[in-house]
Amino acid sequence: MSKIDEIKETVKQMLPEKAKVTKIEMEGPEIAIYTQNPQAFFENENLVAKTAHELKKRVNVRTDKTLLIEQDQARERIKKIVPEDAAIKDIAFNDSFSEVVIEAIKPGLVIGKGGQISKEIILKTGWTPKIIRAPTTESNILRGIRHHLNKYHKERKAILKKTAERIYREMPEKNNGWVRITALGGFREVGRSCIFAETPETRVLLDCGINVASHKSPYPYLEAMHLPLDRLDAVIVTHAHLDHSGFVPFLFKSGYRGPVYCTEPTRDLMALLQFDYIDVIVKEGKEPPYTERDVKEMIKYCIPREYREVTDIAPDMRLTLHNASHILGSASVHLHIGEGTHNLVYTGDVKYGFTRLFDEVDLRYPRLETLIIESTYGGKQDIMPNRYKTEERFLQVLRETMQQGGNVLIPVFAVGRAQEIMLVLENFYRKKLIEAKCYVDGMTLEASAIHTAYPEYLREGVRRRILQNDSPFTSNVFHVVEQGQREEIINGSNNIIISSSGMLTGGPSVEYFKAMAENPANTLIFVGYQGEGSLGRKIQSGIDSIPISTKNSRTKSLKIQMRVETIEGFSGHSDKNQLTEYIRRLKPKPKRILVNHGDKTKAVGFSNFVSKKFKIKSYALRNLDAKRLA
Repeated sequence: MSKIDEIKETVKQMLPEKAKVTKIEMEGPEIAIYTQNPQAFFENENLVAKTAHELKKRVNVRTDKTLLIEQDQARERIKKIVPEDAAIKDIAFNDSFSEVVIEAIKPGLVIGKGGQISKEIILKTGWTPKIIRAPTTESNILRGIRHHLNKYHKERKAILKKTAERIYREMPEKNNGWVRITALGGFREVGRSCIFAETPETRVLLDCGINVASHKSPYPYLEAMHLPLDRLDAVIVTHAHLDHSGFVPFLFKSGYRGPVYCTEPTRDLMALLQFDYIDVIVKEGKEPPYTERDVKEMIKYCIPREYREVTDIAPDMRLTLHNASHILGSASVHLHIGEGTHNLVYTGDVKYGFTRLFDEVDLRYPRLETLIIESTYGGKQDIMPNRYKTEERFLQVLRETMQQGGNVLIPVFAVGRAQEIMLVLENFYRKKLIEAKCYVDGMTLEASAIHTAYPEYLREGVRRRILQNDSPFTSNVFHVVEQGQREEIINGSNNIIISSSGMLTGGPSVEYFKAMAENPANTLIFVGYQGEGSLGRKIQSGIDSIPISTKNSRTKSLKIQMRVETIEGFSGHSDKNQLTEYIRRLKPKPKRILVNHGDKTKAVGFSNFVSKKFKIKSYALRNLDAKRLA
């Protein structure tokens, strides 16, 4: 009997006959139970909880197809059942899953007290509701992704079935249980993060990013896997930033057809950033490494996971994602390998310290032998000021610029720093500390809208405001930059411009910079990391001019006469002290530490520091180094 058959048999034995189970299916790592009597599960809600606990898997109960009423009729009944205050935005049917997807501004009203409304929908239509939150402001990317997932529900069903067969395949009797990782990118550098983790049976990629600031070596060393992509078991993406997710669509262009595990916000945000990356590359007259079709293919294979949800991803590997507090949906990865052979934690980008956006980072794991930790700000001098002083300094620079009648340009990563800075500015505005107009340009509006669709991932105060329809991201202080308005804003005064990209590697921020650079009344404020080789890093280092192309294709020297400030303390990365405290407070303590995601001197220096301070073996691997863990 196969493992899948064993699981199905166990489920059958746990459920009473009156449940009238017609079918049990494995959908990726999850169990789907189809029933002709959903009322039996309503009467004994412990049935699902007990099954999920026993098998350590997510269990979904769905109605048998014989109970489904016609879709138009079901739509009308749902509209009558659900209170109007729920503000339903869309209703879509996925008959492959016997599921109706209901998108609403107030999903709690679709669920009802004790789940009464959603139960009524099941009993009166046969369709099992999947209830999702609509963003408080329009998001084209979110609408497109959700439409795409609904459109290809039959294909996704087949993908999940095939994934389940791969996860629960038979293991060979003899297995010597070794575990190895290979550094494919992001070691002794920042950018193109990619780690290949393997056992005799399983092969997994942890992140697959692009170095957007590098023209010489932007992509990971995938060829070093010496493996056809169809033999990969899974790709795990810690978060949406391009240096961690930007090369995933290339895998699909090259033939990979396996699961991509990440949180739901990461799925949506990485698609947003990947589409934008393609657009920027094309506008530069270059050939992108993949197309929009490859991004859309990737979306179909995404299997979202929640924080602290244990998931089988291979016969000898279990995945759990934990809050990393870096950007929306960012996660640290815990892999339980074999029957306790090894436990690995890969932090991804992690923020140990206060942010206005997120709750504190997770620090507790069931077991931990090897820790892979970032070192972006792991250098001796990388000690950030406390948050109060950071915001005080930020306000001072804004006021000084306004007193001169100048404008402020803040290049931001559209996902993460943009929203953090918006919360700070909105707080200044509410306290009447600034009167300037704040203009938002680039992808930031789309990214902020996606934040409002996932308030459960945000800090309690922000979450509460979004749920009360008082999103700080739609405050009166923020103004959307309309087409053709940039010149007017630049020629005005007392304006604050928030625009991507954060390292001035493309996007509207570069155009603003070129137009504002020669006016000494203006100020450029860096609030995030500037990658090696980026225009932002060069300006930050003190260059006083750059060559630019004019409209008639000639080159001229642009003098940088505007004020340039770097305000540390807003970063979504941890500084050296925070990284040290993170390691100190981790439970349990790791037996080995591998340092990545930092410039060479910082990665090596932090590794040496950690070894001496904690008496733990620590290594700053280089790209293409392999390390046996067990």
